[in-house]
Parts: sequence; structure tokens; C-alpha cells
Amino acid sequence: MTTATESILSAEDIDFQLYDWLKVDELCERPRFADHSREVFDSVLEASEELAKERFATHARKSDLNEPTFDGTAVTLIPEIKSALDQFAGIGLLSATMDENVGGIQLPQTVAKACFAWFQAANIATASYPMLTMANANLLLEYGTEELIEKYVLPELDGRFFGTMCLSEPDVGSSLGDVTTKAVRDPAGGGNAFRVHGTKMWISGGDHELSENIVHLVLARAEGDQPGVKGLSLFLVPKFLVNDDGSLGERNDVVLSGLNHKMGWRGTTNTLLNFGEGAHTPAGSAGAVGYLVGERGKGLACMFHMMNEARIGVGAGAVGLGYHGYLDALRYARDRRQGRPDGAKGSDGEPIPIAEHSDVRRMLLSSKSYVEGGLGLILYAARLLDESETADSEAERDRAALLLDVLTPIVKTWPSVWCLKANDHAIQVLGGAGYTRDHDVEQLYRDNRLNPIHEGTHGIQAKDLLGRKVIMQGGAGLQVLLEQMRETLAEAA
Repeated sequence: MTTATESILSAEDIDFQLYDWLKVDELCERPRFADHSREVFDSVLEASEELAKERFATHARKSDLNEPTFDGTAVTLIPEIKSALDQFAGIGLLSATMDENVGGIQLPQTVAKACFAWFQAANIATASYPMLTMANANLLLEYGTEELIEKYVLPELDGRFFGTMCLSEPDVGSSLGDVTTKAVRDPAGGGNAFRVHGTKMWISGGDHELSENIVHLVLARAEGDQPGVKGLSLFLVPKFLVNDDGSLGERNDVVLSGLNHKMGWRGTTNTLLNFGEGAHTPAGSAGAVGYLVGERGKGLACMFHMMNEARIGVGAGAVGLGYHGYLDALRYARDRRQGRPDGAKGSDGEPIPIAEHSDVRRMLLSSKSYVEGGLGLILYAARLLDESETADSEAERDRAALLLDVLTPIVKTWPSVWCLKANDHAIQVLGGAGYTRDHDVEQLYRDNRLNPIHEGTHGIQAKDLLGRKVIMQGGAGLQVLLEQMRETLAEAA
């Protein structure tokens, strides 16, 4: 089992990629990051590493062996999860990249992604709660009304509320145009209030007692709107309604129907949720109270704000798990002595570390290339996001946004394939020990095997890349990608 003193990522690699390659300290010259310095970035990175090792990694195995339980009323999780999340919120990481006017410190996305990689490497299941909450809050800051931001986003950034995304249904996965969840106007609730009725499946973090409230973002079709994706709208549907003074109000008509049991991420509740079944009657009526977010009929476009962030988060999680597995295998291979050097006869000499055997070296070097390359891809995408928001000229911002658009399905998919391969190699390096629960690598593989499916399979990402991203704006995004590749090849030559 990983201890608080063992490495789960490489601080040296992160330091090299942030400063020697991506030059993040140069971002401090821009107005948004003017209050920061390399010393500030280093202190946040060090605090993240320390908290991830001491409070996240230390219960990863326990949460895997003690899955959430549901007694028909409440979900029970091991207490270490809430303790870790409270400390995560307590050092301000939930709002780290956000504007000062909502309590953020305006940390660059590149640095924040590097910080969060420590938590994903340490314990992907516990890290999923803040990952979803931050993406949920970012969407609402972009599209929500001032009232929704005040009532729901600010408590999220304090760690009092957590967030989810509710897209899939029992019979609807990636074909979101077939969503059957309905929304009907609620005359008593004001202009943007609706009552939502339907069932959502595979909702990570959909119910728990880790926070005071859960903010669901739900794709549904408002009554009378057209079929297909163009008829979908997005609704904020909280577990508890919030009063005008910020206190919790009535229980909303959102009910946990059951828990799903995945092969990995076992500390993350994964749920089947019923909206509007009548188990609760807010304001005396059945139906889950939901508030329209963004324009009616533009729900999927709004949801892509969270989905794209989640896709990058999935890729980053795959890197963290792969890196952790690689380092575990490397430690084992250096310590485990077995066999003699090639060419030795019989039992001549002492057994050598298995890291010196050519096939083990092949697997370790392959894994090293996958995880270091994956980390580079994630941090490069984050640097593009910083460029798209803060570059000096509009042309530079547009170019970065275009390149990030093209790369997003790749950022999700490539690490999910090849960093999972690093976990596969780690099991193989450990041999018979690798598939026992006495070592982390067995769980790390199971945890990472979910990522090729999370937020859209490889096939879905390929359709997005070739069917949308490559041809958008007459192929402009692909052209920018090719230009960047040529520039990099020229530098390497």
C-alpha cells in the first residue's frame, strides 16, 4: 500500500514541465495573474502534494474495500472521505482558478491542473467530488443568473454544496437527443422555474451526506419543445431548495433509487436518481423544482462547458493513475531480486533486481513515456486555456481556443488508452504479486479502466474529433494543429 512518504507523482517532472517547458511563471506578467509569482505557485503545489499524500492516498484502499451503502434513506461512506474533502475546501482549492469577486485567487489553469493531478493520483474516487463540483460551478458562473450564483455557486466554492452533471438515462447513454426527462413550467415559482420529471442513470456523486446540499445540472426537454438535441434545456435541480437568506429550505423531489457498483472508483457514489416521482412535495406539489440555466433549447451547448472540463479531467485522472502505477512498479522492480544477468550460467552470482532484465526495462520505459507524455498533454491543454483567456491579443486568444477545441477529445482519449497501459504494465512487472490486493497496482488498474468510458468512449471522441472539430470553420482548427506540429518538429530538429 502507498504510504504518505512514497511518491505517487513526480514533483521533478511537474516542475520541469511547468517552468522549463510551459514557462508558467511568465503568466505573472499578465494582469489576471499579477499578484502571483513562482513562489506562490510552488507553495500551492507543495500544499497539494502534502494534502494528497496525507489525507487522500491514505484512505484509497479503505474506500475501495468499503463501498458506499444505502439503507433506503441515506448513503453511508467511510468518514475519511468527508475529512479529506473538508480539508481540500479549507485550503481554497475549489475556487483556486476563479475570479476574486467570488472568492477565488485567480490561479492559472496550468498550475491548478498540476495541483489537482496529485489528488487524482492519490485517490481518484475522493477526488471526483471536487472535480465535478468545480466544473459544475464554472458552468453556472458562465450561464447562471446572479441569484443562482449567490444561492448555489458560492456555497459550492466554500465546500458546503457539491455538484453533479445529469445527462444519461437508463436507456439513453451518448445518444442525448433521445433524453426523455421532461420539464414543465412551475407558475408558482417565477419565470425560470420548472418542475422536472424523469430518471437519470450513472450519476457520479448523485447522493451522499458529504455536503449540506447537492446541485444537480439536469438535461431535460421543456414541455412542447422539439425532439432531438435542439430541444434540450439545462436545469439546476438542487437536493434541497435554498431560501432567500441562504439557509436550506424544503427537500426537493429528487430521490436516490439505487447505487451502481463499478469495478473502480468505489468510493464515489454512482447513482440512479428519480426526479419528480412525488416522494417529496416542495411547495405542496410533486415534481422536482428546477431552474432554467442559459437559454431554453440551448441546454446541450451549455452542458458542453462542463462536459469539456470533465473530459480534460478524465484525461488528467488517467495520467495520475498511470503515473502512480508506474512509480509503484519502478520501486518494486528496483527492490525485487530474481534471476541472473543475460548470459550468466546456472546460479552464478547473486540474483539481480528485476529492473535490470530487458523485458521489465521495456515495460518500465514504455510506461514512463506514456505517463510523462500524458502529463505534458494535460498541462499543455491547460496552458492553452490560460492563453485563450489572457493572451495579449484577440488573435492569440482565438488561436489558443481553436487549438484547445481540436485537442479536447484527444486529451480525454489518449491518456485513457496509454496511461491505462502503464497500469497494465505495472501489474505485469509485479508478476504474481501484481494481481493481488497486497499492492496498489491491482486497484489502480481497475480505477483507470473506467476512464476509456467516462465522458464518452473512444468511438464517441473520434466522432467528435473527425465529425466536428477537424471540419469546423473550414478546417481552421486542424490547420492550427498542423502548424503547431511543424513548429515543434522544427525546434526538435
